[in-house]
Amino acid sequence: METSKDAVIELRSVNLDFGEQSILNNFNLKIKEGDSLVLLGPSGGGKSSLLKLMAGLIQPNSGQVLFRGEDISTLSRKAQARFLAEVGMLFQQNALFDSLTVYQNLDFVLTEVAGEIPEIEKKQEILSLLKEVGLDHVIDHYPGEISGGMQKRLGIARALIVKPKVVFYDDPTAGLDPITSRKIVSMILDLKEKWGATIVTVTNDMTRAYQLAGNCMLCFPGDFVATGDEASTRNFSDSRVQQFINGQIQGPLETL
Repeated sequence: METSKDAVIELRSVNLDFGEQSILNNFNLKIKEGDSLVLLGPSGGGKSSLLKLMAGLIQPNSGQVLFRGEDISTLSRKAQARFLAEVGMLFQQNALFDSLTVYQNLDFVLTEVAGEIPEIEKKQEILSLLKEVGLDHVIDHYPGEISGGMQKRLGIARALIVKPKVVFYDDPTAGLDPITSRKIVSMILDLKEKWGATIVTVTNDMTRAYQLAGNCMLCFPGDFVATGDEASTRNFSDSRVQQFINGQIQGPLETL
């Protein structure tokens, strides 16, 4: 199978429909090792659907989603286990287990994906990561007992506990104040740099988008526009892009 040697994720001629609504039409995309791609756009534009496609959570109606050259819909059991170990995802609502402590949330994921590993080794991995995200002092707390920012950091830690090579972040700063949001994004970038991960992020916070982005993609209903880095995005000629990134009421995009 021909594929770019440095393409971690590749979408080929992908079509995705929800009922009569077309989300992706003959869509192609390549994400290289170490990239940071930010997906932006109005609600209903398809950015979360695209993220879920790449993460293998939904399947296209036609076309291929490739991970390191292999179609993720046809992976063998062994290859699927390898895929799960290489991919992490932060869901918009963090997807934490409320009945498990901070420590137990990570323990569960590590055991499920990595299988049985020595308890001492597992404990070291968990405590090390919790220290990285600044949660080593609340290991026995439950998610409901810690702040929203801490819950977000715990969600990120859950996504990273198996040291994935690719991490998907679905709106990592949703509901957070600007200071906490900046800290969360700084942490994401620090961990990316430390581990050399490839990241794809959905956000509508333009400040954080520019902070995160190697490249941006604007997702409009039925049309996806790659705008490039921050400077290119700010100066992109498409009127829809300019309306969205500048928060303008008047323009081609429908507003409530």
